[in-house]
Amino acid sequence: MDLDRAVLQARQTYAAARPVSSEWTDRANSVMPGGNTRSVLQFSPFPFRVERAEQQYLWDVDGHRYLDLLGNYTAGLLGHSPQPVLIAARNALESGWSLGSVHANEVALAELLVRRFASLDQLRFTNSGTEANLMALALATHHTGRSKIIAFENGYHGSVLTFGAHADSINVPYDWIVIPYNDVDAARSAFATHAKDIAAVLVEPMQGSGGCIPGDPTFLTALRALCTESGALLIFDEVMTSRFARGGAQQLLGITPDLTTLGKYLAGGLTFGAFGGRRDVMAAFDPTVGGALSHPGTFNNNVTSMAAGVAALTEVLTDERLNATNTRGEHLRVSLNERFSKHGLPLTATGAQSLMTVHGTAGPVHSASDLVDADDRWKELFFFHLLAAGIYIARRGFIALSIEVTDADIAHVLGAVDDFCESFS
Repeated sequence: MDLDRAVLQARQTYAAARPVSSEWTDRANSVMPGGNTRSVLQFSPFPFRVERAEQQYLWDVDGHRYLDLLGNYTAGLLGHSPQPVLIAARNALESGWSLGSVHANEVALAELLVRRFASLDQLRFTNSGTEANLMALALATHHTGRSKIIAFENGYHGSVLTFGAHADSINVPYDWIVIPYNDVDAARSAFATHAKDIAAVLVEPMQGSGGCIPGDPTFLTALRALCTESGALLIFDEVMTSRFARGGAQQLLGITPDLTTLGKYLAGGLTFGAFGGRRDVMAAFDPTVGGALSHPGTFNNNVTSMAAGVAALTEVLTDERLNATNTRGEHLRVSLNERFSKHGLPLTATGAQSLMTVHGTAGPVHSASDLVDADDRWKELFFFHLLAAGIYIARRGFIALSIEVTDADIAHVLGAVDDFCESFS
């Protein structure tokens, strides 16, 4: 099969069906570099432009409807129509916004999160997961008096904390030790060499943006032990994985980190981030006990996110809904792999619970090194085929289910995947 020709045809067919989105792209390119202000949304020939969203669907300016299986890169876990969240946000706005003061809902949301995640004795709010990770790192270096941070190849902790195949020039300039993910020996070697200088280990229990590569429990347990032995802090970035269970991936793993960072869906889809952990560590922000750190932020406790978060966790995201969504995700991932294998296609889906990524390799995939020879053209063909069937996933193959996605929706997706496999096998 001529994959290059197939990809070109897919792009041309896509573009021909979206002239209005094309016009908007021309306008966007004149005022924004790259035509957007969120790089992950860009793909060739141009992204479709959304006009409205409702329940599990998106509509673009050319009139196409899509089943949303991207879920705003996990921030949209509650879907597009959680009425209690909308009502709470509206009520908060009607009572005034940009208060420049403390208020009740920030306390209520903090209480909900502390009860939800076992590692949180106390927490502070930010506006994104990126900010949460930056604050956690600053806290770790302050608490330990050390400078080095262990991170992992293929990891992503925000726009200035990216550890892909090449060094990122906009990363914050910490003294990084970057080692392979899921490699216990590499972690032990790093600690053997640098233990007295390591302030923290920053790790995702499953690498999310890096391809939904689950952390081996043995690997994560080893990190916990190494941090405990050396006095370094273990930071779990649960911005994505907190949806794996009521208490996040740490609940499923039985591992308690020193600090946890959160973001995405926990304010019902509005701007949100948080970091927290052990009381003695978080005390650095408490001036009443001699804490020396300050944490400003005009919108940290903005009224809409705080009110929306309380509504999301008390009225919408029940344990039953969360468990059902994760079960549905497991079924989808297993079913995708069964189909790819049956037809002999060089594709595999990795992930856990309601998150997954389709890769252009037959796998298995345990770390970034297993993706070196993956063929991105297969992912692009898969992406455009699903779009033509009215199904939206990330161009990079990422899928994040919302609680509004149904069993019937999954059946529709698998039908489109069957068509893809038959067309390209």
